[in-house]
Amino acid sequence: MSDLKPGSRFASSVCSTQVIVVKGAGEVDLRCGGVPMVPAETGAGDGVSADGASDGTLLGKRYVDPDETVEVLCTRPGDGSLSIGDMLLDLKDAKPLPSSD
Repeated sequence: MSDLKPGSRFASSVCSTQVIVVKGAGEVDLRCGGVPMVPAETGAGDGVSADGASDGTLLGKRYVDPDETVEVLCTRPGDGSLSIGDMLLDLKDAKPLPSSD
């Protein structure tokens, strides 16, 4: 389990994905490719993603859990999918800008 706090950086153990925590706190089972993420200082690894956890991550996109209690920003893309435990994180939609009519 990872100790999440805003500003913490994590790297995947199975691909090149790296994230920074935007929102969330406490012990959370943050995973990429079905494998627990490690502090970014430890470095990324070259492993194999678990089945169903290889949809990839996109640079500059935010990922949230369904309750939006945890939010991470992808700072380096990779092949693994982000999840908390076995629950995949969703790509956060952009907020629509107000009309300027």
